[in-house]
Amino acid sequence: MEKKKISIIGSTGSIGTQALEVIEKLQDKFEILALAGGSNTGLLKKQAEKFKPAYICHNSSSNEDFSGCKILRGSQGLEEICSNKENDIILVACSGKIGLKPTLTAIKNGINIALANKETLVMAGDIVMSEAKKYGVKILPVDSEHSAIHQCIKDIKYVDKLIITASGGPFLHKSIEDIKKATVEEALHHPRWNMGKKITVDSATLMNKGLEIIEAHHLFGFDYKDIDVVIHPQSIVHSAVEYKDGSVIAQLGLPSMHIPIQYAITYPERLEGIKSKSFSFAEIARLDFEKPDFEKFPCVKLAYHAGQTGGTATTCLNAANEEAVFAFLDGKIKLYDIYTIVEKMMSSHNVISNPDIDEIFSVDEEIRIKTKELITK
Repeated sequence: MEKKKISIIGSTGSIGTQALEVIEKLQDKFEILALAGGSNTGLLKKQAEKFKPAYICHNSSSNEDFSGCKILRGSQGLEEICSNKENDIILVACSGKIGLKPTLTAIKNGINIALANKETLVMAGDIVMSEAKKYGVKILPVDSEHSAIHQCIKDIKYVDKLIITASGGPFLHKSIEDIKKATVEEALHHPRWNMGKKITVDSATLMNKGLEIIEAHHLFGFDYKDIDVVIHPQSIVHSAVEYKDGSVIAQLGLPSMHIPIQYAITYPERLEGIKSKSFSFAEIARLDFEKPDFEKFPCVKLAYHAGQTGGTATTCLNAANEEAVFAFLDGKIKLYDIYTIVEKMMSSHNVISNPDIDEIFSVDEEIRIKTKELITK
């Protein structure tokens, strides 16, 4: 059987490195065509030596020797990778708005996408899904929650509701006062998942769940009123769907990103790959669920509001949140200030109802500038 050719945008990040661990176990199934890794050329070089891609893309001015690889740089390099029709699938695992244009380029070239970049659908979900339908491209979700929903839906016309689970993050059982005085170290101490810093902070504020609600709306076409969130601290049930007859089907598994990554890139096959250990109900012993406290975690309400408003409201939400998170990580603001800043930016934003891609990027840049100005006041 011919190997499936895959490129990874964001190979040096958390999802990218775990994807390469998955692929290392499935070397008879995959061939790495290209790796793109931002400015971390040291790790990128090690990856290139092990997987021997034809192309390497990075943003660094470093003159690292990637012997045997064609070197590409920056956004133009990403565009070249995503225009290469040798690709069978491209894993978009980078963080931030940088993932949007490469994703659209790949779609226009008829290349299937394994999507781990939240911003792509939060910023421009209507455009991305419309283009995917136009070009007959599959958008395969990598997030554990959306992967779970994808696995649970057998016939979408019988589904009434999507149920997205959330671990609750490090402040689930803390007070609002505790959250307001939380340190960066405390926010980054996630009880269940090992992720990049930005998404870990989003998990602490539950904004990540808000972004996932918007993603689910675009991926599966459900109205926001039919997408629920439930807190599940064990992170064993990754999400569920409720059918019209009252049946609920959930996907369970250990909290490991290797499983949804592998399912996305091997779909529709299920292969034996990385297993932390066999799943044991007896060892898990109990599964707890509770309603989210939207007063303590108001970012979820902001995301629902942005999604229901539509247009560039979600672009505004995403840009303001991202800049606020960076400011928190730099010690410029407190954790709870993230909500206050995003709420102010959304309240003052004049929403464009049906934006084109240029308007989306223009709004994104404008909101980032205004958010930075607000933070420095």
